Parts: sequence; C-alpha cells; structure tokens
Amino acid sequence: MPDEKSKAILNDIGTEELAHLEMVGSIVHQLTDGVSAEELEKVGLGAYYTDHGVDVYPSAASGVPFTASYIACKGDPIANLQEDLAAEQKARATYEKLINLCYDDPDVLDPLRFLRQREVIHFQRFGEALNSVQEKLAQKRFYQTNNSCMQNNNNNNNNSNHNNCCSN
Repeated sequence: MPDEKSKAILNDIGTEELAHLEMVGSIVHQLTDGVSAEELEKVGLGAYYTDHGVDVYPSAASGVPFTASYIACKGDPIANLQEDLAAEQKARATYEKLINLCYDDPDVLDPLRFLRQREVIHFQRFGEALNSVQEKLAQKRFYQTNNSCMQNNNNNNNNSNHNNCCSN
C-alpha cells in the first residue's frame, strides 16, 4: 500500500477476520458437539463427517474446500481494494443467508448478526483505504534538484564539476 493509513486499516481488518474464523469455528463446534454420526448422516453431513469428523474444515456450503486461489491479488492497490470491498459484500450476504436459516436459534443468530455488522464496517474501512490510496496516487510528484550543482555545471561547462557535485 502506498500510504501508512491504508496499511494500518488492512492490518486491523486482517486481524479481525482471523477472529471471525475462530467465532464461526466455535459456532460450528458448539452445534456439532455430541451429535452422533447417525444424526449427521440424517441431515446430509455424512460425507463431511467421513472426511473430517466434527472438526471444523473451511469449505463452501457446496463442500468445495477453501483455497488461497479465492484471494484475488493483482499487484495494484486500487484493484486489490476493490476486490476487498466485493469480498466484504459477499461475506455480508452470506451471513444474511445464514441468519435466515437460523431464525429460531438465538445462540447462533446473535453472533451471526454481529459478524454481519462487522462486514459492513470492514466495507466502510476498505472504502476509506481506497479513498486514501486514490488521493495519494493522484498527488503531483515534485522532484528537487541540487541547483548549485546545475549552476556550477552551466558556469564552468565542465563535466568534472557536475560529476563531483552530483555524484553523492
């Protein structure tokens, strides 16, 4: 990132996202603690149980495991921040769908609502970072030269003076 403010925002959000993983993992663990293999099979989680038991394994609802290829990086701060903004909106939408599925379980509903709200905040913070980066990149760049060196070179028309003066 080209500015310190954006670096700090990304650090804060990244740290909090790791905590989100822990919270979701805790929810899944609490929901599956003590559940028998037969119960898991009955609700369509037999294949998951076969591969992972009741351990938390990051995957999509379709069962596709998480992979780093989901992380979009272009090497361009503006493009990367736009991807981050989109990811936060996708996370918010996912939490909303989970909230719709868990309407009758306040022990799951409350943390999901909290997580959804944090995704909204992250979206806003990424927007701040994007604005900051765009402002930084739009600034005119000024370059200073050693004027005394240039004057010496012009007055003496001697490359050795120029080399001696400007080689530092």
